[in-house]
Amino acid sequence: MKFQEILSPARKHIALIAHDNQKEALTQWCLGHRASLEKHELFATGTTAQRLITETGLSVTAMLSGPLGGDQQIGAKICSAEIDILIFFWDPFEPMPHDPDVKALLRIAAVWNIPVACNQASADFLIRSTLMADEYSRLVPDYGSYISQRT
Repeated sequence: MKFQEILSPARKHIALIAHDNQKEALTQWCLGHRASLEKHELFATGTTAQRLITETGLSVTAMLSGPLGGDQQIGAKICSAEIDILIFFWDPFEPMPHDPDVKALLRIAAVWNIPVACNQASADFLIRSTLMADEYSRLVPDYGSYISQRT
C-alpha cells in the first residue's frame, strides 16, 4: 500500500472527550495544562465542552453530545485531517450505551494515525512532547489510491 503525509500544524487541533465519570478528571487535567492548551484549537463533545468552557475558561468548539452523534462528528473531523490529537478520558468500569460509537472513534483515530491519550498519564506525555509546538508530518495509507485500485 502507498502512503501519504499529512501535516499537523504547530497549532494543533485537539479533541477532548470524557465519559461522565471522567469529566472531572479531564477538567482538572485541562486546568493543569491550561497554558499549553491555550496555544491550540480545542474541540469537545456536548457536556464536556460546556463544562470545559465554564470551569477552565478555555475556548472550545462544542460538538453534539457523544450519544447524539458528537463522537461521529469528531471522527469525521479526524478523517478530514481537522483533528490532530484525541484526548479521550473514558471510563473502563462503566458500560456505555453508545459503546459502538466509542469503538468506532478509536478505530478512526488508529486508521488516520493520530495520537490518542485515554488517561491522564498518556495525556501528560502528549501535552509535554516537544512535537506539540512544531509541525508534524504523519504517514497514513493512501486510501484514495487503495480505493481506485479496487474499483
